Amino acid sequence: MCGYAGFALGINGDVRVDEALLRAMGESIRARGPDAQGVWTHQMLGVGLVHQRLAIQDLSPLGAQPMVSSSGRYQIAFNGEIYNFKKLKAELEPLGYHFQGGSDTEVMLAAFEAWGLEASLPKMVGMFSFALVDIAEQSLWLVRDRLGEKPLYYSQANGKLVFGSELKPLMLSPYVASDINPGALALLMAHNYIPAPWTIFENTFKLEPAHWLRFDLRNLEQPPQKKCYWNPSLDWNTALTADSLHEQLLPLLKDVIADQMISDAPLGAFLSGGIDSSTIVALMQEQSARPVKTFSVGFNVPGFNEAEHAKAVARHLGTEHTEFYVEPTDALALIPRLPTIYDEPFADSSQIPTFIVSQMTRQKVTVALSGDGGDELFAGYSRYANYARAFDQRKRLSQAFMALLPGSVSAGVTRLLKANQRELSPALVEEKVRRYQLAYAADNARDYYRSQVSYWLDPASTVRNSKHLPYALSANALRADATATFQWGDINSYLPDDILVKVDRAAMANSLETRVPLLDHRIVELSLKVPTAINVKDGITKQPLRRILYERVPQSLVDRPKQGFAVPVGHWLKHELRDWAEDLLSESALAESGMLHGQLIRQKWAAHLHSSHDYSFHLWSILMFQSWYRTYQRK
Repeated sequence: MCGYAGFALGINGDVRVDEALLRAMGESIRARGPDAQGVWTHQMLGVGLVHQRLAIQDLSPLGAQPMVSSSGRYQIAFNGEIYNFKKLKAELEPLGYHFQGGSDTEVMLAAFEAWGLEASLPKMVGMFSFALVDIAEQSLWLVRDRLGEKPLYYSQANGKLVFGSELKPLMLSPYVASDINPGALALLMAHNYIPAPWTIFENTFKLEPAHWLRFDLRNLEQPPQKKCYWNPSLDWNTALTADSLHEQLLPLLKDVIADQMISDAPLGAFLSGGIDSSTIVALMQEQSARPVKTFSVGFNVPGFNEAEHAKAVARHLGTEHTEFYVEPTDALALIPRLPTIYDEPFADSSQIPTFIVSQMTRQKVTVALSGDGGDELFAGYSRYANYARAFDQRKRLSQAFMALLPGSVSAGVTRLLKANQRELSPALVEEKVRRYQLAYAADNARDYYRSQVSYWLDPASTVRNSKHLPYALSANALRADATATFQWGDINSYLPDDILVKVDRAAMANSLETRVPLLDHRIVELSLKVPTAINVKDGITKQPLRRILYERVPQSLVDRPKQGFAVPVGHWLKHELRDWAEDLLSESALAESGMLHGQLIRQKWAAHLHSSHDYSFHLWSILMFQSWYRTYQRK
């Protein structure tokens, strides 16, 4: 697990590759790799790479990067892990390849020489993001793993290319502009994250998962060649049964976890006490000769504390367990750092406990396995069932009547019939009505879902000059039923652009590598074949994972309503964080960037403070943008 950055200035250009700039770019992401910095430049090609190393596999200097292939053709800067590198190594040795060290990076380079990049990618099992310079072909490749576990940013303009594991090094480059993209800001208001390929900046992009770019170094004025290299089947296996699925899933998951437990550095796991993390830890402990180190966080606020459940699971499994209780003072201390941890506005408030559990975990281990992905793969979110039911019933007569009325009239009727809506301003009630009407008008499950998972439904009401930008939830991907469609939307947007971003930045800010066994692409491919009726039975979700877990942990320890990794941010905004929030949400502060319409925002802030309605999810996106703007843009 590492970080890298670099740039390409064009062959025989009039600008020399600045090694000092490269080193500064690397230093900006030093937390991703504090063990060593490596720099490589090629003045004729006009290319430079910098790599920050967090030593996990082969702790010796033989694992250092940037690394050159045996023939000298390829130079790579790589972030991630190839879990099957020993199997690939065994395939390459009979072909005449010899290896000096024990790193997966050396094996990757040999694979590229033996089979070429495009033929090698399908053979690789792991998480990865890398920049590969092909000196012979005078080209540069940027590649990201299938599920988007590892990040990759790039900007190409005026014959110059800049790229890196985070936005920080790009912001240091004189070749990257920092103009805010109103469309990307509108997407932040909708989802609390900015989905790929967009970033907060104009002309700076995230490479989408399962894609590669190939740049011709002889002509950087031209856009790169781009390709999606992994397209799993979305068709259900209708012959699949719960028993036959179990026979496939259990041994595969055990093998994946065994591979991901290989590390030359200390290793542990996050444990919330829920189905996903408990399943991962149970299978880890089953394959470990010593107690697995596990970590969890809790809150002294009713309804938000999972630490007691995690402790019970840890006790049953016999792990070496550590827990930490988060107080509002911990959040207050962390919040000023969030803009520099995430580089662009990011508004999933569970970023706070994720950072804290990562910080605590790093004190004892360098690698931690996580249970992320189970909800998306096996229909675990309760909203799937709620939305599917509402989508199927959306054409009822009473609903149709309300949906066909003008928004202002429907809002008036709503305020008249529902007492708790009278606490809100007419504008806020009308906004809720518009969400309902948009959902009613949805022609398909994808459009319905997009309307329901958007917080600020109308970007024009909050963001000046906002524009529509296409992204994963714009794609016309409809599956066999509504729930499966919702799952696919999350796998392509919420998972890579929220969950995995949150975990990667929080962990890497603490120099901690995280691994996600459930996102092994073979498990994902298998999960996509599973009909909803197998995933959900009698209203109980994630049946395939529950079956594995119940064979190892008593149901009474894990059967409870899902809480998620939530924080009591709504409560904090009314109390401990109120002064901080009021400063950022004042009329003058909202006007400062010139990007926001303040009226509706102020109304939601007032409603949050003085009514029974919780608008913390809406307000957190505004607060994170405002905090980010003050950090990076106010000069």
